[in-house]
Amino acid sequence: MFTRLAIPDVILVQPKRHGDHRGFFEESFVASRYAEGGIEGPFVQDNHSLSGGVGTLRGLHFQTEPSPQGKLVRCTRGRILDVAVDIRQGSPTYGQHVSEELSAENGRQLWVPAGFAHGFVTLEPNTEVQYKVTSYYDPEADKGLAWDDPALGIDWGLGGKEPVLSGKDTQHPVLADLPTYFTYKG
Repeated sequence: MFTRLAIPDVILVQPKRHGDHRGFFEESFVASRYAEGGIEGPFVQDNHSLSGGVGTLRGLHFQTEPSPQGKLVRCTRGRILDVAVDIRQGSPTYGQHVSEELSAENGRQLWVPAGFAHGFVTLEPNTEVQYKVTSYYDPEADKGLAWDDPALGIDWGLGGKEPVLSGKDTQHPVLADLPTYFTYKG
């Protein structure tokens, strides 16, 4: 159910689904079970996005002190490639990333703790993503990292096509120019 990825602080979650001829039922979040799996809130806000076209890229985003956010991400319609980049200075995995495909069909979730930049790209039209966060949105703490920084080496699966981006997401700094917002604590 809870799998630590190549960057162990990022956790892939596979909730148990019970299916029959009507469809399925799953408990998409149970605080006590998630805490046992290494994911602790408290979660204070739920977010929901709809992206119309394939190749819509949202990211790479994070929030700094005093409002750093951990995110528990799931795709409830369509498919995404979800990416987490370690931006904790001194971390043995600083500047490295992990990615996982999340979809309505596979039901997987990704836990992205504070200290990571997060983003996703849509792989199907009309994709919906929902995520729980551990801090409220804070425009003063809202920051980003360049999605296309060559030093990160992220394969977004776009096959050379340009993504659909917000204006804000075209102006984030590369990792080499990012101030130290987070420090690895071991």
